[in-house]
Parts: sequence; C-alpha cells; structure tokens
Amino acid sequence: MFKKILIANRGEIALRIIRACREMGIQTVAIYSEADRSSLHVRFADEDICIGPPQAAQSYLDPKRIVAAAEVTGADAIHPGYGFLAENADFADICQECGITFIGPMPNSIRLMGDKAVARRTMLAAGVPVLPGSDGPVEDTAEAGRIAAAIGFPLIIKAAGGGGGRGMRICRDPAGLQRLIAAASQEAQAAFNNGAVYIEKYLESPRHVEFQIVGDSFGDVIHLGERDCTIQRRHQKLIEESPSPALNEATRARMGAAAILAADATAYRSAGTVEFLLDSDGEYYFMEMNTRIQVEHPVTEEQTDIDLVKLQILVAAGEHLGIAQSDVRATGHTIEARINAEDPDAGFRPSPGTISAFHVPGGHGVRVDTHAYAPYAIPPYYDSLLAKLLVHGKDRDEAIVRMLRALDEFIIEGIATTIPFHRKVIDSAEFRSGRFDTTFVERHFAAAREQAQPVSEPLPV
Repeated sequence: MFKKILIANRGEIALRIIRACREMGIQTVAIYSEADRSSLHVRFADEDICIGPPQAAQSYLDPKRIVAAAEVTGADAIHPGYGFLAENADFADICQECGITFIGPMPNSIRLMGDKAVARRTMLAAGVPVLPGSDGPVEDTAEAGRIAAAIGFPLIIKAAGGGGGRGMRICRDPAGLQRLIAAASQEAQAAFNNGAVYIEKYLESPRHVEFQIVGDSFGDVIHLGERDCTIQRRHQKLIEESPSPALNEATRARMGAAAILAADATAYRSAGTVEFLLDSDGEYYFMEMNTRIQVEHPVTEEQTDIDLVKLQILVAAGEHLGIAQSDVRATGHTIEARINAEDPDAGFRPSPGTISAFHVPGGHGVRVDTHAYAPYAIPPYYDSLLAKLLVHGKDRDEAIVRMLRALDEFIIEGIATTIPFHRKVIDSAEFRSGRFDTTFVERHFAAAREQAQPVSEPLPV
C-alpha cells in the first residue's frame, strides 16, 4: 500500500480524498495555488506545498510542477481527483516514467476514451449501442452532408477531443450545417487544442443516465448501478439521483451489462462511468466514458455503502477488487444537489466573494461534502462548485421531502448560490413525477434560456 499520496486537485474533492487516506493510514500532500492558501484541503493534509500563482495553467494544470512536488515530498502516488489533469494521458505517462503511481486508469484507456470518435468505434466493435453517426471525425463539409443525409436531421456536432458542452452544436437543417461545423470546430480547438468534430443523430428530449464502474488489474470489472443526471444546464449536471425513475429492472440490467462491455473493451482499471442517453421509448445509446472519479460519486456511495475513493486507491496499489457483482446491493433512494456560487436569476453568473455565514444542514440521511466555511473567500479562477448536498431516504418520495428540508437548513450568506434554484426544481410537479428530460431547466427557467449559448471556459462536470 502507498505510504504517501499527493492530491493533484483542490476544493471539496481534495478534502474527500484526504479523508479516505486518513482512514486508510496513508499520509497526504496537498498542493495549492496562491489563491488557495486558506482552503481546508491545505489545512487538513499532513503536508502542503504551493505550486504556483492562481492561474490554473501555472499551477493545477502544470504536470512538471505537480510531479516535482511529489518528488520533493516523497509521495509514491498521485490522485488527480476530477477535472484539471484527471483525464490527461500524458500526465499519467509522466507519473509512470517518474516511478509515481497514477491513481486512475492506464494511459492507453484514457487516450482511447478521450477521443470521442475513437470511443464510438470502440463501443460499436464491443456491441454497445451507439447513436447513428460518423465513423470518425468529419473531414470536410461534403462528407458531413453525406452523413447528415443518411442519418437525418436534427443532428449534433461534437468535439472529438473533449466534452462538457464545449465544441458542441445542434443542427436542424442542411442550411446551417457548414456554419455550425465551423463554429464547433473553432470552439473545440480553443478548448482542447483539437478542432476535430464528429456527427451523431440528435435525440430531442433524452434522459442522461450513467453507470458507475470499477475495474482492477486482474481483469475484473463490476458496475455499482446507475445515476440519473438528466437535470442539467448547458450539458452541465446540476442534480443527480439513484436509482433512475426512468428505468425498469429489465432496462437497468441491460444497461449495466453494456457498461461492463464498455469497460472490458478498454481494459479498464480504476473507477469511471459509462454514460448513456435514454430515449422516450426506453432505448439507450452510449454517449461517452469518463475515465476518472466523478463529482457525483457520493450518490453511489450512499446507495451501496461502498467507498469509491478507497476502492480506487486499493486497485491502483495492485489489489483485487474484493467485490463481486453479486455483492453489490443498492438500497433506498439518493438525491444530490450541486451547490454552486452562481446567481440563477442572472443567467447562473458566477458569484465569487467572501462567505459571511455558512451553516450546513444535518440530521438523518443528510450528507454534505464541502470545502467552504465562513469567512472563506471564493477565488474567481476556478469552477464555482461550493458543496454537494446529498440526502438518502427509504424511497424517492422520502428523499425529495428530506432534500427540501435540508435545502431550507442550508445557509450561505455573502454570495449568491444555487440553493433557491434547487428548491424550485425539487419541489416542481414535473420533478416529483419523475417524468422529465434534459430540456427541463431551459423550459422552466427564463434566465437559463437567455444564457444557453455554448461557452469555452471549463465548468464542473
């Protein structure tokens, strides 16, 4: 087992990893930028080291500085969390070359799934359902026109080298195809340094359902059930829950088996998710695979009582999963609301500043993962995620009531947050019914519609 793990991240996920390491008897090293000197992950790690100025490109996104920090502090492993370098195969390679274990998938798995067009081909070969579309990146508008004619409109243009809503455009007729491909390619180039795009059939009102998977170095892979991530804005998840109210047991079993096929096709080791779109007829299609721990992983932890971060660390250390598929038991219902420092009434504009009052909810079935406190000053340089509020109940109705109670208890003053937005969503008749799709937020919130244009800056995923 590792003696010391450096955490190549910040905020709540860094604190989450520190907690798992402490329970496992593993020493931790926190890295931080000059903007994060007062962050709780710095306070609670066994060691800490400043790696640069506030700008992420010169700190959290600089592999050389991070590896140097690991070498100086004697860390024998690096946990990348999510975001930043978590899905950077070159960073994973550098760790290996320096004799430091990267707590995540092998670099080849990251590369395979990081190119979305290659991922499509891999899933097709593995027998995982995939939406009709191009076999790879489209080379020119003539080829795009031929593909569009074959699969029909509407269609969606996607960046081959990234995700999170960037480099993505919906095209509803042939007249806009050339312009939208150019716009998507330009945005993808700016965001990912890769302007390649591919085309898929666009589902008008789908649900977004992902399956949590974990694999070890011995070829064993299990899934830990699904999370419904349908409530989102600009392709960014806002509320997650498990089990999905849209799945019956037969569809759940088929999707879980497809997720295992996807993991096997990539020789997957570590925790990750296989993401699907679900149409109104109950048909599902592979969307992408995220080769990292996810923001919403606590939903699965609450459902299964399995610590995913500890499992990641054990697998990276070369140990067996120790859990068979038949051992996985999900109970009750869990809902997670992402509390962001954003103003929902102003198009979800970021709201950096100093928190003047901070009180988290408690009681039976309530969990809060956060790095915030009063008087914490939220830096303007990073994503706006402040906390993850989770509730667990015996069924969905109890979870909804518990979430509303917890939101009422959650006090954050001095900045704008998404707490009022979550109250409206959770208490809406459409959400309570369980019958909604990915257009929910844009249909119900005018500020979201007004600001629903694609963006280039990274957001929490």
